[in-house]
Amino acid sequence: MKNISILVPRGAAALSCIEGPYTLFTKANDFLENFKKPRLFNVQLVGLTRDAQCYDRFFNVVPDKTIHDSFKSDLIIIPAVNGDWQTVVDMNKEFFPWIVEQYRRGAEVASLCVGAFLLAGTGLLKGKRCATHWLSASDFRKLFPDVNLVSEKIITEESGIYSSGGANSFWNLLLYLMEKYTDREMAILCSKYYQIEIDRDSQSPFIMFKGQRDHQDEEIKKAQEYIENHFRQRITVDQLSSMFAIGRRSLERRFKKATSNTVTEYIQRVKIEAAKKSFETSRKNVDEIMDDVGYSDNKAFRSIFKRTTGLSPVEYKNRYNREAVRM
Repeated sequence: MKNISILVPRGAAALSCIEGPYTLFTKANDFLENFKKPRLFNVQLVGLTRDAQCYDRFFNVVPDKTIHDSFKSDLIIIPAVNGDWQTVVDMNKEFFPWIVEQYRRGAEVASLCVGAFLLAGTGLLKGKRCATHWLSASDFRKLFPDVNLVSEKIITEESGIYSSGGANSFWNLLLYLMEKYTDREMAILCSKYYQIEIDRDSQSPFIMFKGQRDHQDEEIKKAQEYIENHFRQRITVDQLSSMFAIGRRSLERRFKKATSNTVTEYIQRVKIEAAKKSFETSRKNVDEIMDDVGYSDNKAFRSIFKRTTGLSPVEYKNRYNREAVRM
């Protein structure tokens, strides 16, 4: 029997990230019984106290156990939380020693979406890879610079520690764990029952790039603004260095520190974001859009687009352009 412990955190939390894993592992028990096999999962809600936590103003979640009870977990699931990140971490820090102790006793730990902030708060992610919602990537890097955030990934696994990408992609991590704890057949059955596309590994197609402006380097903000207003033109690092009277090495260092992107990466992401919007809304072909965003090399444009979004330009347009779908 696998003891699955789903945390009931203090503060605002995504109810779906509590209800989802509870439902999935419980339903797997039902499937196993239908196959004349023993139930495999003991699913329990674990809180700091037995007091009900109210989420979304209407829904009370009552823990089955507290961290002070005597029991061993095989898998701890940390749901997504919301609010000011440092405040959320502080509100739930009483969980951290318990999570670390359970991990040392052999439990695996999985964070769903921005539950990664609580997982990182335990210290278990230092030097390890982690995923979270792409929209919170910048905040995560600021709060936990010693964690290797891979914001494009849907699933990470390292030393018994798991994380998922944003929002509903947590279902992909749950299916991954289901396959690990049971078999491929059960994972596929669950994916079909809940109508979830199995084996997705990238959230890149969903990422909307918005230049990181939450920093205090005013000259870098001006450089960002220039790039965003002139992305159709050819922009070089030397040009920006001369324009803002900042040495090239200093510009590159400050730009990376402020935005988590190199200058070249930032220019590329601005261009690709503009191309994405055009693919979503216009009838222009690939070459026309490539030209609009300032690329002259077709091969380079397609390569950078695929690397950034996980899809080719044609695949992206077919997925998101309504007119393309009707054709």
